Amino acid sequence: MSSVYFDHNATTALDSRVLDVMLPWLKNQSGNPTSRHVFGRTARTAIEHARAQVAEACGAYPSQVVFTSCGTEANNFAVKGIAANLAPSQILYSAIEHPCVSRPAIAMQYQAYRSKAIAVNQQGQLDIAHFETLLTTPTCLASVMLANNESGVIQDMANIAEIAKRAGSFVHTDAVQALGKLTLSFNDLNVNAMTVSSHKIHGPQGAAALILDKRLDVQPLLHGGGQERALRSGTENVAAIIGFGMACELAAANVKNFAAHTNALREQFEQGLQSLDVTLFSDKAARIPNTSFFAVAGIEGETLVMALDRKGFAVASGSACSSDSTEPSHVLMAMGVHADLARGAVRVSFGMQNTTRQVANFLNTLKNEILRLKQLTSIAA
Repeated sequence: MSSVYFDHNATTALDSRVLDVMLPWLKNQSGNPTSRHVFGRTARTAIEHARAQVAEACGAYPSQVVFTSCGTEANNFAVKGIAANLAPSQILYSAIEHPCVSRPAIAMQYQAYRSKAIAVNQQGQLDIAHFETLLTTPTCLASVMLANNESGVIQDMANIAEIAKRAGSFVHTDAVQALGKLTLSFNDLNVNAMTVSSHKIHGPQGAAALILDKRLDVQPLLHGGGQERALRSGTENVAAIIGFGMACELAAANVKNFAAHTNALREQFEQGLQSLDVTLFSDKAARIPNTSFFAVAGIEGETLVMALDRKGFAVASGSACSSDSTEPSHVLMAMGVHADLARGAVRVSFGMQNTTRQVANFLNTLKNEILRLKQLTSIAA
């Protein structure tokens, strides 16, 4: 039985066009990009071309792009690197941040910083009044994700950044889920730092970037040979960076088609959900077009995910990076959802290769599995 993939917010398949540009750097002799000979110079030229591709997709300048190995590294780099060059004060992060933002912020408490979570409303949008209240305490950094990985909710980052900057704070946004789904402009977002990642846009795993305001003084993540503006030393992963660049070029060119296609699939899916006894989260908020987050009362999300997997549909119960946790979604808890319902959360995230027929079949399967699991629950009771 073939499986249908509805988990594109977790990771995406490598685009064949991306693989094509990577293969020569995997198969043939390539030089260290810091070497002066022709092999090294060729590798350096290829990296700088990829840097320009990433910058173009993000509405930034190539000189603002610092390559990292993953989004987690870039987010840790932003939180720790920005704060470390400032006098210890308060670090703020939204209550729905990915753990790779919230945990480094909390870890900075060991270096005399204070960290606090900014509340969100029932739709998962930042509570601006609470944010402004927290900012009355001197704050060095505020980190708010542009698009949530579970609910898909989009934050008004330009306004959030303006509020934070008026209070004297620098601003970082995790835009990993936004790249390729929204048209990005680093300048228009008004932030000082932004994280993007390759494997969410059909690029290779092992490549990401932190986009930095050139006026921002950041403590280096790794010391050594001085690569990446001396901010992230270490020999570059040439093939992955080149693949990331091509993935960015393709994603930027296709963003409107992606939005139209996946939004149509989501509308079809959520209309179908109306006949089922489910709770749909953040349905009144602006969301990235491919994401739907729902729960069925009385059915554990992990149980439903595994049941659907056996029927040939791959979905998620929340963030793939926190799949080892048995706790309810922290995103839903922050939104005021009861823990019992939050444990039933299931995320569906569509991609370009998904079809209306797949969605229709999925809805039929979902209905049957919900009925079956509810019957089992009633028998057990």
